[in-house]
Amino acid sequence: MTELTELQKYEFRRSLEEVRKISGRGTELISLYIPPSRQVSDVAAYLRNEYSQSSNIKSASTRKNVQSAISSILARLKGLRMPPEHGLVFFVGHRSTSADQTQMVQYVLEPPDPVLTFIYRCDSGFFTEPIEQMLEHKDSYGLIVIDRGEATIGLLHGKRIEPIKNVPSLVPSKHGRGGQSARRFERLIEIAAHEFYKKVADIANDSFLQNKDLKGILVGGPGPTKEYFVKSEYLHYELQNKIIDTFDVGYTDEYGLRELVEKAREALRDIDLMREKDLMQRLFEEIRKPDGGLSIYGEEQVRDALMIGAVGKLLLSEDMRKVKLDLKCPSCGFKKEGLAKDSTEEFKCDKCQAIMDVELVHDLVGDLHKIAEDNNTKVEFISGESDEGELLKKAFGGIAGILRFRVN
Repeated sequence: MTELTELQKYEFRRSLEEVRKISGRGTELISLYIPPSRQVSDVAAYLRNEYSQSSNIKSASTRKNVQSAISSILARLKGLRMPPEHGLVFFVGHRSTSADQTQMVQYVLEPPDPVLTFIYRCDSGFFTEPIEQMLEHKDSYGLIVIDRGEATIGLLHGKRIEPIKNVPSLVPSKHGRGGQSARRFERLIEIAAHEFYKKVADIANDSFLQNKDLKGILVGGPGPTKEYFVKSEYLHYELQNKIIDTFDVGYTDEYGLRELVEKAREALRDIDLMREKDLMQRLFEEIRKPDGGLSIYGEEQVRDALMIGAVGKLLLSEDMRKVKLDLKCPSCGFKKEGLAKDSTEEFKCDKCQAIMDVELVHDLVGDLHKIAEDNNTKVEFISGESDEGELLKKAFGGIAGILRFRVN
């Protein structure tokens, strides 16, 4: 399974939001995480044992609901020889709908990253934490912590820090000799330091150049060596151009890698936010023009412009949660479309004021994304973490665009 697209992440996130909202009575909701290496037959045997153990549950309704959920999972596993590439995650159980009523819910998800541990949990809420961590940004950043004593090279992938190599230095320490001997010794020290920096750079070049997802490089250390290493351009020119900044850290071992990531968190966060800020600033510049420039906003206007290929960039709020409903009046047959937070929102018929039936539900983001894709429009998801992102959501309903050409 390849890495999720931004749209798939959005849809996955929405599914998890629905799962998180579900609550059961007692311990009637089962969360099951199956690693890709786990034999399905072993999982089925484990579940059959849990089914047997659940017969000891005192509450008749809880016992019935737990056994029903286990049976449902066993039925889905039947005929499956091995889990998919990244494993499987089940969220199955009975949620409360009223004081004495429950409804069966079942979500079966193929996670974006491999499931690492087999987990079976029966509770009043679903256990979503392991799968939520998979949705966090997984951009790669090269890490180098260095001084004259040693250096450590590593890689930051999402939240995981992967040490690559620790390189001890053979650079002699300073000494108290004088005269020509001192100058000669100084030259030897500088030659040794130069060879050490070259060795560190060679390891970094071998490790980072082949990483196509590398977004940048962070360099840290306790003294001026890190600045000298960067300014002297020991790294390959492609990597040199990816250096984000240098940071003061107290260590140059594996702990130093962790300290470097902590010191750089704000800088890494700002990189993505700056990209979003730039996009929103461009939109505002167009809006401020007397004729509205190349800006467009409003669901209907953006949709029409997308259909004719006029939108160069579609800006969508990550926090937007809207559906488009195809509605029909059960009394007079009148049809219309409506925008809502979810499919439970009620609409009255324009003609006879009867409550309309929902015939079809479209996720608005997915719908617009599909039209954009068909018309070669780049889609940019904007988080709500910046003031600009918050404005996109509140002032523009989470939808705006930068046009290729003006439209009426």
